[in-house]
Amino acid sequence: MMSPLEKRPDIELVWEELKPATPYPFPWPFFDFFDAFPESVHLDPPEMQPVAFDPDAEFDLVIIAYQVWFLSPSLPVTGFLKSEEARVLKGKPVVTLIACRNMWLTAQEKMKALIASNGGHLIDNIALVDRGAPWTTFVTTPRWLLTGKKNGFWGIFPPAGVSREDIDGAARFGRALADGLSTLEGRPPYRSLLKGLGAVRVNPALIMGEKLAQRSFYLWGKLLRAIGRPGSLLRRMMLVVYIVFLVAMILTVVPLGAVVRAMVRPFLRRKLDAEVARLEGPSGSSTERVAFYE
Repeated sequence: MMSPLEKRPDIELVWEELKPATPYPFPWPFFDFFDAFPESVHLDPPEMQPVAFDPDAEFDLVIIAYQVWFLSPSLPVTGFLKSEEARVLKGKPVVTLIACRNMWLTAQEKMKALIASNGGHLIDNIALVDRGAPWTTFVTTPRWLLTGKKNGFWGIFPPAGVSREDIDGAARFGRALADGLSTLEGRPPYRSLLKGLGAVRVNPALIMGEKLAQRSFYLWGKLLRAIGRPGSLLRRMMLVVYIVFLVAMILTVVPLGAVVRAMVRPFLRRKLDAEVARLEGPSGSSTERVAFYE
């Protein structure tokens, strides 16, 4: 996405890798992975390393790329957005870029609130997702996280993650950003620069599922935080109970919920369409400008 901007001599890019004081491992050991869930869901910021850029610098645009952890922004991004250095967003237009399996709606709602709390103005969002079938990504994504193996296997499961085609196609967003920077004029209200480029596409079937999962995550996360700090023995014992509960939910309640949602969807069409439009904002899913920027 950034390559078209890097090629422009009139644009200066300042890169920053957001680093927690204690790095998160990759591949991720099984219990360490689940042990990060309560803090992720409740947006408890980890201690962060200092940033290299000047938080008081006057940038024309801030782009925040992040992963989704447990329907929430990844903890390093939460750590930054709850730090003093996040004052760099004040009064600035902000673009978010998400790479995830398929569920990003709840995480982006939290990001909107975090950006607004720092005085930033979200003007665009891009969501790049794994286009594999949900039943395959349910296997390939955890395998990638826990073992580091991303390749396809058994002739059934595709490679994990965002496809090379979608990664290469993200250059269209950079071209549009480069063209639109001069129109931001340095003061709100800011306009979207990526409308008509197919930046996001909301799957209506995931909306209710995310809401139910977020409620469950919130309650279990609250319990686990109350039991002990990350890594404590009692908390890890309770994590075993939670993992068994989670697997049972996935095998029973999730399929049943999908059937119920399919049955009631025709009666909620207008309300559902309005919610899809809201969640796809501000960039939207229309594609009328794609041919111009490809």
